[in-house]
Amino acid sequence: MRNILLSVTLLFSLTLVAQRDSVSWYSAYVNGVYSETLEQPLSVSYMVLCTKGDVSRKNMRFHTEKTIATSDNADYVNNVWDKGHLAPAADFKCDESAMRGTFTFLNCALQHEKLNRGVWKYLEAHERNLSNSDDVSILIEVDFLDAPEKVPGGASIPFGFYKQITIGDKNECYWFPNKLPESNNFKDYECPCRN
Repeated sequence: MRNILLSVTLLFSLTLVAQRDSVSWYSAYVNGVYSETLEQPLSVSYMVLCTKGDVSRKNMRFHTEKTIATSDNADYVNNVWDKGHLAPAADFKCDESAMRGTFTFLNCALQHEKLNRGVWKYLEAHERNLSNSDDVSILIEVDFLDAPEKVPGGASIPFGFYKQITIGDKNECYWFPNKLPESNNFKDYECPCRN
């Protein structure tokens, strides 16, 4: 009995240790900080690589990671939350490896489907337009309430998304609540820059 109790205690302790509040991750094109506790990204940064190209995302699917505990497909079933790319696949259309690298759950947030498919998508198109004349770098920060609501799979639902677009020495900053958008004009979501 004592051995069983010790084993259960040890397993519980390892589970607690395994969940990290923030883990930095790096790839060739996208970097970020991920919370295993929230099962969501905290931030992602990248540069728009290319907007012209014919790489198809048709057979690409989000994947989990071996060294970081992430959300997974179960968190996105039968609800209003899309698998919202933070670094969008379309910013990497000329390089299959780079585009495939965006399909990690490290780069995926529970994002309201109408936000992801509407005004957020329009802002992504705007950043690609800006990259036609200059280098464009992006920082996205994912905001959470102190006690965030969770989906049945266990992932925490973000409260909102902050995006800073840097073009040369100029910044454009936006903040979106993670809900049904009130406007499809991304300019309505402009905000003071955090950095």
